[in-house]
Amino acid sequence: MPTLGDSRISLYFHFPFCSRKCPYCHFFVLPNKSTDKANFLPSLLKEWELRLPLIHNRTIASLYFGGGTPTLLIEGIAAILERCHPDCEITVETNPEDVTPALMSELYRLGVNRISIGVQSLNNTLLKHLGRTHTASAACAAVEITRNAGIENITIDLMYELPYQTLESWKETVTRACALPITHLSLYNLTFEPHTVFHKRQGTLSPHLPSPEESADMLAFACDSFEAAGLKRYEISAFGRPSIHNSGYWTGRDFLGFGPSAFSYLEGKRFRNIPHLNKYRKRIEEGHPPVDFEEKLSPLASLHERLAIGLRLMEGMTIDTLPLSTEKILIELEQEGLITYQRPHLALTPQGCLFYDTVAEKLILID
Repeated sequence: MPTLGDSRISLYFHFPFCSRKCPYCHFFVLPNKSTDKANFLPSLLKEWELRLPLIHNRTIASLYFGGGTPTLLIEGIAAILERCHPDCEITVETNPEDVTPALMSELYRLGVNRISIGVQSLNNTLLKHLGRTHTASAACAAVEITRNAGIENITIDLMYELPYQTLESWKETVTRACALPITHLSLYNLTFEPHTVFHKRQGTLSPHLPSPEESADMLAFACDSFEAAGLKRYEISAFGRPSIHNSGYWTGRDFLGFGPSAFSYLEGKRFRNIPHLNKYRKRIEEGHPPVDFEEKLSPLASLHERLAIGLRLMEGMTIDTLPLSTEKILIELEQEGLITYQRPHLALTPQGCLFYDTVAEKLILID
């Protein structure tokens, strides 16, 4: 049963390059230009050298290569693993259209033991609406190719509450996903994030979204189907073999991010690298950490944030002592049927899982 805190540390490497940016994506990504990639890698490796003292004598729980599409710069993955190759979970994100037997075999040779494939949907029409360039068949083939290369720990992403998505088409996607040789699945509902193409088109897309009732039915069908397929729900949006890396976020483990826009959480302080390639490189070349934002919450605010995050885990969390003001909020949430609270353990109820945002807002917005 998780408790707050973890003495280990996780490392995240942001590779910002993509063949194209999806219209719903709000992450910092850049076009896949060879000159930018050539300039980026030396800076990333220099940042590694700069930050080495921060992880001295720390046990590394996981490495995660995200983006962007890290497999567009496999030499960067190799360079990091030459410098840091602990016996731990090592995850690399990729897209179905980039998966080949040669690529997966090379990642397996490098020691990568977990692959995250951005499937998003197994409906060809919806994939086009999402701006994706792969087909449903290609996505399924990518999973099989990865498995055949020897990488057995495979996770995929799926999205629901999409424009033009029906309950029937969603059931087909879920059923097909359950038949794949995957160990993990992350489930996301579409949100219209600022500074995205979909946000600009929200007015025209919103009328085509599933109704709240349909969305609830989609989620219920997915949860039941994944559980029946052996992918147990361990976090609000995650099913299957728990990811060591992602679980660290929910349990308060320190993590250190490398690359432009990467976030870190270290010894109670949160900070972010500059989300701009040239400014990131300039700071690195000057020998300075490329940070453009940092904050350290008050002890009470930090506690409430970690409670809100920890409650995402289906088994809940354990904490021994709480201030009276915090106890009062938890009791109110329990009375509303959103959590169970039997000191020292607290967890979401089924109703709380549906209205997690309400729980998080009541816990985090305390000042």
